[in-house]
Parts: sequence; C-alpha cells; structure tokens
Amino acid sequence: MSLKIGGTIEKVNGKELFYSEFAEKYLAGNQPVLLTGLMDDWTASKHWVSSNGQPNLLFFPTHFGKSKVQVADCDTREFTDQKRIEMSVSEFVNHWLQGSKGNHDVNGKSALYLKDWHFVKEYPEYQAYITPLFFTDDWLNLYLDNYHMHDDLDADRVSNDISCSDYRFVYMGAKGSWTPLHADVFRSYSWSANVCGKKKWLFLPPQQFNLLFDRNMKNTVYNIFDDISETEFPGFKKAIWLECIQEPNEIIFVPSGWYHQVHNLEDTISINHNWFNGYNLSWVWDLLLRDYKEAKEYIEDIKDICDDFEGLCQRNLAANTGMNFNDFFIFISRFSLANVVELYYLRGELNSESSIWHCSAIIKHFALNLSSIRKTALKMKSEGVEGNLSIINLLEALSDPKFLKLCTGLGRIYSVIHEEENWSCTMKKALMADFAMYGSQVCSPEDLITFIDYAVSKLSSNCDEQNPLLSVLYEIQPHEQNQHF
Repeated sequence: MSLKIGGTIEKVNGKELFYSEFAEKYLAGNQPVLLTGLMDDWTASKHWVSSNGQPNLLFFPTHFGKSKVQVADCDTREFTDQKRIEMSVSEFVNHWLQGSKGNHDVNGKSALYLKDWHFVKEYPEYQAYITPLFFTDDWLNLYLDNYHMHDDLDADRVSNDISCSDYRFVYMGAKGSWTPLHADVFRSYSWSANVCGKKKWLFLPPQQFNLLFDRNMKNTVYNIFDDISETEFPGFKKAIWLECIQEPNEIIFVPSGWYHQVHNLEDTISINHNWFNGYNLSWVWDLLLRDYKEAKEYIEDIKDICDDFEGLCQRNLAANTGMNFNDFFIFISRFSLANVVELYYLRGELNSESSIWHCSAIIKHFALNLSSIRKTALKMKSEGVEGNLSIINLLEALSDPKFLKLCTGLGRIYSVIHEEENWSCTMKKALMADFAMYGSQVCSPEDLITFIDYAVSKLSSNCDEQNPLLSVLYEIQPHEQNQHF
C-alpha cells in the first residue's frame, strides 16, 4: 500500500548539540531526531562489528552463547505482535548463519529477530557502551534498578516482558527482519543506536493515532505495508508519515506516543533503551489515561455483572501498557520526594541566600521536575483519580535503602548533565524534622500537590529576591513571589 510521506527526520551532529538545546527542542518538544557522532568510543562498535562492517556474529556465541533470549518470528503474527520463541544466543546465531541473504534458508526457515535482550542486566561488567549524555536523565531504568513497576503477583513474572527488571536492550536481526507498528511500552521515550547495519523507520505522531484504529476503535493496523482495508480502517489513508533511514553509528530518538514501524535493510545490531523523565511525564499520563478509557470502553458491556469493574480495568491497563494508575502514582510520588531530597541537600551546600542558588542550572532542573510532577498530579486530580491508591509514607521512604539508592542515582545523573563535582546525597536532619511536622503520608494526587507545595515553601523560607523554585514551579515573576506564600 502506498503511504503518504510528509517528510524526513532531522539529522544533527550530537557533538555540536548542547544538552539544553536537546532538552528544549526534542524532549520538551516531543520531536524525533537522528543523532550522529556519539558512538565513537563504544566497545560494542569494536567487538561486535567485523572489519567489513558486518555483524561479528561469532563473537556472541563465544562470549554470551548460553544466554536465553526472546526471538521474534517475523513471519508469524500472534495477536498484536510477532510470535516469540525462546532460544540461546548460540542457537539464534546458528540459525542466522545457516540462512540465506534474505534471512530464509533452503528449508524455508522463518526470519528471526532477537529482541529485548537484557544485556546490561546480564553482563554488567562488560560495558558495551556508554549512554549518551542526552539520554542519561532516565527515571524509568533508575527506578527499575530498585523497584518493580507493577507488583501484581499474577502479572509480575520473570518471563513477562512488560514487568521486566529494566528496559535496556540489545536487538540483532538479519536483513528483512522487522518490527510491526507500535507505540513504545509505558508510552515512553526511546533511543536506538545502530552498532552496525541500516534501518528504515516510519513514524506517525500521536496526534494522528486515531487514524490507525478500526471502526470500533478496538484494533490497530499491524503492518502498514499490508493491503489495508479502507472499510475496516477508514482513516488509515489519511495518515501522514515521517521516514528515516538510519545508518551505522547513528542514534535515533523516538518521542513519547509516536507510532513507528521498523525494517532492517541490512544485517543489523542495535542497542535500545526505553525511558522517561520530567520532560515527558505529562505525555505518559495523557497516553495512559487514553489507553485506560479505550480499555474501559472495550469491556463496558460486562460492567453490570462484574464485582470489581474498576479493578478489572486497572488490571487490564497494567497488562496492556506495563502499569496502571496506582503504579504511576507511586512512581511520581517517589520521584517527587527524591527531587525534594536533592534540593534540601543543595540548599545546605549552597545556602539559599547565595547567588549560586538563584542561578544554578541544577536547581532549576530539579524545580522543573517538581513542576512536571505537580502538573501531572493536577491532571490526575481533574480526572477524579483519588481512591484505591497506595499510601506513600515519606518518613519510611527516607529510611529505605532502596529509596536512598534512588536519590543517589538521581543526584549523580544531574551532576553529570550539569557538570557538578563532588556530588553526594547526605541526608539532612532538617529534612526529617520538616516532614515530621508536615505529616508523613501521601495517598492521593491532591496529597502529592500539597506535599510539593509544602516542601517548596520550606525550601524558599530564607530566599530573597529571585527564587528559582517559585519562578519555575508556579511560573510567577520575582515581584509576585512574596505574595505566593
């Protein structure tokens, strides 16, 4: 089927791009971009690629052959995805080497595509690559290094891709392997680095997502190159796509909620992360809410006979997207506290009366994070999200080793981004005392908003003139700040 191509993805030399420019234009703007010049020193680019530029396939069974991986059968559809097969890396490479250039051998074996290999978790000492600076503000994987996103025992199984321990992957596929049309798990950002090989990407922005659904808004297009029925999918022909050819040593940034389909034009190895942070938190919530409403409408006919219809909707939401409202609320609550902890530390180090406090980029970054969380909580409150949420005990969190590890990781991320030296995360007695006076529980979006406001008021108590927290969090001017509290 002929597609309407409306343009291509912008290509930028990553070495000439400042983090602040990337954050404003692509993270906050939620726009895709193709980056070059960021993979020169990667171990993967040396060990995994032969002198002729082809994948060094024999390296993998030699060093990682016993690893069990999920492999997609690109010729077999299973529901909304490709059928998955578990095999060892050695078995996968053997299948690849036996295949023809078209990724099919004389016996007609299917095109196989190794996906979602949790390489970093399995081989943490190997250091195949260094995450580029633009992608280091990764709340998702930092969180999953310490917590599960969804703790439902029925859903949170080791073999369940959605409930896995991280979203840092290696992909390997011969020419002709591909990934069907989809938007990424959690409606997260993602980045994909071609260690070798060439890929073709087709993108559709989230504003056009409804064009991909059938008349009943229950099923989406699987393969955009199929002969799509105009009767079944009446809006599909109106879709305007962006196209991108990704060469070796190029990294593509995929924004939140952008549907995409990907084809390997050559034998390819890539490294891929899913992630999100304060810049796209509101996007993640908007898309989670949209998925919830669609899932709820889909089973509306059993509402009267279901004892816990809302609970069923939330379980389905977690199964389909990787988290439900409760999971998302716990996530943003922990990160709101972590950002407050970092600000308390910085206030003690810099002194809130110091000029450095007023102009520090890292202070403004934490303030932007709190602003994003607060705005997202306001959205949740406006949608009536109140009951059946878990209780976050602030004082208990401050004594939890996993939470303190989360805080330390967050601080280190921003110390790298903003080139701060000698970063630490020493807990301050004043922080514990302030929270004890406040009350320690957060159990609704309204509670979370109140907590953020309280923390900011405490952090701002000794500030004079311009206060970066107030100006960023509430978007008010310096002359209005004395009126705010």
